[in-house]
Amino acid sequence: MENSIEMFDVIVIGAGIMGSCTAYQTSKHSQKTLLLEQFDFLHHRGSSHGESRTIRATYPEDYYPKMVLKSETLWREAESEIGYKVYFKTSQLDLGPTANKALQSVISSCEKNSIPVRVLDNKQVFDEYGGLIQLPENWVGVVTEYGGVIKPTKAVSMFQTLAVKNGAFLKDNMEVVEIKKVGGGVLVKVKSGEVFWGKKCVVTVGPWMKKLVKSVTGIVLPIQPLETTVMYWKIKEGYESKFTIENGFPTFASYGEPYIYGTPSLEFPGLIKIPVHGGRPCEPTDRTWAPTVSLDPLKQWIQEKFGGFVDSTKPVMTQSCMYSVTPDEDFAIDFLGGEFVEDVVIAGGFSGHGFKMGPIVGKILADLVMDGEAKDVELMHFGIKRFEKNPKGNLKEFDDQVSSAHSLS
Repeated sequence: MENSIEMFDVIVIGAGIMGSCTAYQTSKHSQKTLLLEQFDFLHHRGSSHGESRTIRATYPEDYYPKMVLKSETLWREAESEIGYKVYFKTSQLDLGPTANKALQSVISSCEKNSIPVRVLDNKQVFDEYGGLIQLPENWVGVVTEYGGVIKPTKAVSMFQTLAVKNGAFLKDNMEVVEIKKVGGGVLVKVKSGEVFWGKKCVVTVGPWMKKLVKSVTGIVLPIQPLETTVMYWKIKEGYESKFTIENGFPTFASYGEPYIYGTPSLEFPGLIKIPVHGGRPCEPTDRTWAPTVSLDPLKQWIQEKFGGFVDSTKPVMTQSCMYSVTPDEDFAIDFLGGEFVEDVVIAGGFSGHGFKMGPIVGKILADLVMDGEAKDVELMHFGIKRFEKNPKGNLKEFDDQVSSAHSLS
């Protein structure tokens, strides 16, 4: 290897939440780590920026709750190391028609994972939240203690700061154009011409994953970028404090069509975040930066469920964000294989629900490059070869939630 090429134990490509958590973990274990980002650090072009993300352990799938609980511990550890908070805890409320398959699977999954759960009818939900939330007679609310809001830009910055503290090297405005197997490791070339060599490489480039992997290997991963829109709605005068974490208001998700989620009023006083899960298929360079969904179903939902306490006329603020969606909405975490064998690990397709699990994903990726195996989580559901057997990936009985993110235009 030429002396002019800087050498590392691990090169991480992509400095969103997954890459930043990975660099934090590898540097913590004395691996000489380089974190590369194609744009400025903390940019707004991907999936890891903004003011809030939900943390919840309620999933129809049995395998995500364990990851969320492990991640919650790691969020707290990182907070204790940095000395400030990025995670603000509240309860989680899942709601929907009693017969909804995905919601019934959530209840079952909670029970299997020993997560305390309370199933409330519409009157009990009304009483639980002081009349703020009104459900139809055939709907139920599912309450768990594992909910909360994470501040994403602040969180990514936290993990990058801790990585630097652990000795990692961070370089932004470094667009990777080539990854190749050289000298028992991996050579990474960026657009400016700079070249780096690492024993191992981790690729966490979000909406750019499909394009980069195809250019490097010819393999086409079924990871579709979507442009989605975060929306904030005005709480009516006199009720602003009712929708806050301090008042016990939960993070929430509403099952069915459309699949709606939201967080308590936190980042913008007097506003509440209520978007639709899903968006418009696009390339990351082909964004409108404008709302991507029909507002009528969302307006109706807000009017009916929040009983006139929130102005459903129109959102007062919108923000564009990106999803990277797999056909089954499960993650893609695996060795790239081929000539790279186990020298390159990829992690993508976090499908609009992965941010909360950034810390555990970072630990998984660090374990894969350091030890060749994940120690905390079974990865059978996340292998990229699953799409060779079935283009739709993992089979699920509750396709109503999975299909919703792909069906928007």
